[in-house]
Amino acid sequence: MGAPPTRAADRALARPRRRLAAAAAALAALAAVGAGTLFDLRTPAPRPADAPPGEFSADRAYAHVEVVAARTHVAGSPANDQVRAHVEGVLRGLGLETEVQDTVASEAGQLSGAAGGATLARVRNVVARLPGTDPTGKVFLVAHHDSVQTGPGGNDDAAGTSAILEVARALAAGPRPRNDIVFVLTDAEEACLCGASAFASGHPLAADGGVVLNLEARGSTGPVIMFETSRNNAALVDAFGRAAPHPVGTSFAVEIYRALPNDTDFTAFLDHDFVGLNSAYIDGGAIYHTPLDTPAAMDRASLQHHGDNALGLAREFGRVDLTALGSGHDATYFPVPGGLVRYPGWLVLPLALLALAAVAVLGWLARRRGRVTAGRLAAGFGLALVPIVAAPLAAQLLWAVVTALRPGYAELLDPYRPSWYRLAVVALAAAVLFTWYALTRRPVGPAALAIGGLGWLAVLGVLLAVLVPGGAYLVTLPALAGALAGLAALGARIDGPWPVVATTLAAAVAVVILLPTVVLLFPALGMAMGGVAALVAVLLGLAALPVVDLLHPRAGGQRGLVALRARRLGALPAGAAALATAVFAATGLAVDRFDAAHPAPTHLMYALDAGTGQARWLSHEEDPQPWTDGYVDGVVEVTDFPGLGDAELRAGPAQAANLPAPKLEVLADSTAGAERTLRLRLVPQRQARLATLHVEAATATVLRAEVAGRPVPAEAGEGRWSFGLVFHAPPPEGIEVTLTLAPKAGQVALRAMDASDGLDALPGFRPRPPGVGVVGSHSSEMLAVARTYPL
Repeated sequence: MGAPPTRAADRALARPRRRLAAAAAALAALAAVGAGTLFDLRTPAPRPADAPPGEFSADRAYAHVEVVAARTHVAGSPANDQVRAHVEGVLRGLGLETEVQDTVASEAGQLSGAAGGATLARVRNVVARLPGTDPTGKVFLVAHHDSVQTGPGGNDDAAGTSAILEVARALAAGPRPRNDIVFVLTDAEEACLCGASAFASGHPLAADGGVVLNLEARGSTGPVIMFETSRNNAALVDAFGRAAPHPVGTSFAVEIYRALPNDTDFTAFLDHDFVGLNSAYIDGGAIYHTPLDTPAAMDRASLQHHGDNALGLAREFGRVDLTALGSGHDATYFPVPGGLVRYPGWLVLPLALLALAAVAVLGWLARRRGRVTAGRLAAGFGLALVPIVAAPLAAQLLWAVVTALRPGYAELLDPYRPSWYRLAVVALAAAVLFTWYALTRRPVGPAALAIGGLGWLAVLGVLLAVLVPGGAYLVTLPALAGALAGLAALGARIDGPWPVVATTLAAAVAVVILLPTVVLLFPALGMAMGGVAALVAVLLGLAALPVVDLLHPRAGGQRGLVALRARRLGALPAGAAALATAVFAATGLAVDRFDAAHPAPTHLMYALDAGTGQARWLSHEEDPQPWTDGYVDGVVEVTDFPGLGDAELRAGPAQAANLPAPKLEVLADSTAGAERTLRLRLVPQRQARLATLHVEAATATVLRAEVAGRPVPAEAGEGRWSFGLVFHAPPPEGIEVTLTLAPKAGQVALRAMDASDGLDALPGFRPRPPGVGVVGSHSSEMLAVARTYPL
């Protein structure tokens, strides 16, 4: 006789309980793996000032931060002179061969929007050398000692500068390295990378190249990420994995950065065939380039991370044969608890194809054994694309709603307190995935959906292997692990423990690889591109789909109460994730309000035409904050101020200040045939951060040009201007410019402009109230005075 109905029902109800117990165990294991993975990304505890002399101490380095970032110190300013003197004095005090490289340098061919300006600067780099005992080359530790005009640069880049000073102290206190160690504290990085360009292209110590370790910061906290390398980086990455005490870096980050227009001093060294590594901490980006980037804003644990890695790498590259660093290929690498996994780039495509083949075999074998039909496999593969597309779109829509409610976010790299919004994006990705799974699991089947998800990971792995090799590991390795786990599960008893164990191990591989990427993508790209992190989160979910399926209890053949409970339990994760999304986003809006300590960013400039006496307030805010709205209204073309770099800005009338325009002195004026040569001196009449000179295209074509004796591109202008020059940190005696022209009219019109910083003394300016801040922009608070000179 069969069992009584009540006992059968009890067994049917027990099956979901057993699955939920398995799910709880699997999720607990994955949570432990995830926690360990994230714990490994932590920054080290800052060491005190009495740490052993051979160690890096964040507290000792922080004493330099307080000096370097005591106030804003833009290139060419008296404040930067004091910073340079401090840096030079510290290095000399260590007994190092120290000098100041004082020169004019250019970043050839740089254009700046409508400004169309060849960019140059007067730079004063501090260079010191620790001679090696038997050099095979040179190791260069690089950071920039200047700040932006809108803040003191407590992190950017007082962190890098101070870390190098402390590293220099530790190295000088220990045994001499085999290779020369050169400390390069560059000038005018914020303006044009001109200090690094000057050193890399013209300093005798740079003549033979070498290994560059560049230290940067684009925020105030978080782990230091090695985010950029030179090409053919396998040997460099191997050294990084060996010698950096806390190696955080991925080949995917390198691929992303290579595709972005961003530059650091490292770019100038790469342009001159140096090799090396570029590192920065990047979380807390809301203060980047703003008045809030003070020493007090710095997380000393991030400074310790910077210094530990820099010291370890300096010692490693200081002892090895530097001639053996050319490997001939890029490496794939990523962090795991306890170290850095790395393998040669030539394995990327074979692994991707192997993963694709493994998933195909899994699908074929699952169909052969009756676990799934060909039609369901096709449906599973097609439907798995839905969350891959929907989650990033939903994340971008969520952020569009948040910025509509809080417009000031549009001007920030990241919110001041972004954690709740990041959690909202992850929860939203989970809600999309769980909802999709709850809707498709019954008609398509869990096996087809799991194999379909792995199929997309494998396909993406092949595409990335061809297009973005350094990022292929993100999907190739989880796809391969999932396929192998699926094959193992097919060979085991379906109700036994081994399928759960196999799928949990495969999901753990995905967690180790993809979870750090989700976490690091948020500060790297900002909430405005949160959809990228949502995409990676969904890929993680697809890789872990068999574990997700444990949250959807089987109802067996029973109807009624058992099936109803199964459906309800299956819908719980989707509902919980959707509720979490709303709660996290609402909490973010409630917690991250603008106030005096976290001000709403605003952008304002002042432009005066000293010839006509007309003045304007200008702003690049697309949706002006209420404070900015009191100065500007509609969008206008600003072609008469090409040195500002923007063709269209919001503008409003302003009172004319009594400020002098830069003087344009004619030193020589000669004509030879159809060519006219003007030798000029552009002299600012006040303390200026930059000076510009443009030639009106309607009056002349510039055939050749020299600035401070250096040839510059003659066709650097665009639109209204046939030539443009932007010179940062102009010396008091002015800038000598020689132009060879083909005149088009009787007089040649030249537009001269200089710019300083600070609007407080201007007539009609109303100081920002508490809660209103400054956008981290190179033109915020700029005061520009221009005049047209007919010659």
